[in-house]
Amino acid sequence: MTKKEFPSHERVLFASLLTMTAGSIDAYSYHMHGQVFAGLQTGNIVLLGIHVSLFDWGHAGQYAFSILAFVLGTLVVKIMQHFRTIKNMPHDRERQYILLYMTMLLTLSAFIGKSVPNVFGTAILSIAAAAALQEFRVLKGNAFMPLLMTGNLRTLCQASYEALIMKDKEMAERALDLLTVIFSFFLGALIISLLIPSMANFAILFPAILTMAMSRLVTYE
Repeated sequence: MTKKEFPSHERVLFASLLTMTAGSIDAYSYHMHGQVFAGLQTGNIVLLGIHVSLFDWGHAGQYAFSILAFVLGTLVVKIMQHFRTIKNMPHDRERQYILLYMTMLLTLSAFIGKSVPNVFGTAILSIAAAAALQEFRVLKGNAFMPLLMTGNLRTLCQASYEALIMKDKEMAERALDLLTVIFSFFLGALIISLLIPSMANFAILFPAILTMAMSRLVTYE
């Protein structure tokens, strides 16, 4: 299949912007809100277990709160998806609204900054991250994870093997696509880490700009 046969939200450009957003949100929450991840809930669950084992309830509560906020964020988007089916709303319009909703949350995070406890700052980011994962999980017709790179890395290894050893051209293209989105995740974390020293809490406007751009991109064929 050619790139033009896929809708805009399944193409590599969109997926790369999405993973760049995810990487930057997680790096920002780690730097600015007590070393808690906004989207990588696997990491939060591991850290929750570690701190519970140490009876460190203060830090354990931060990770638990992020997990609960992520659950809430997922349910909010699920309600929006259900509402779309009831109202027979175009799916692209729903995607656009969700991206604008993410933009609003990230912008709110920039202006709240450190004026609220870390648990609330991370919660806003976790809700935004959950929206991305609930709505966008397809790359060129195949499942992919915009927040969790472990699954993407495994698929990259498999696709690379089939491309190099079995000479599968389709798998070669898939491997390149996955390498691009994984690098974009890394780049998002790198960029926001470089922005924080000079911009502090306003560094989170970087992914807000990305989600705003994606809200326009998602309507293109």
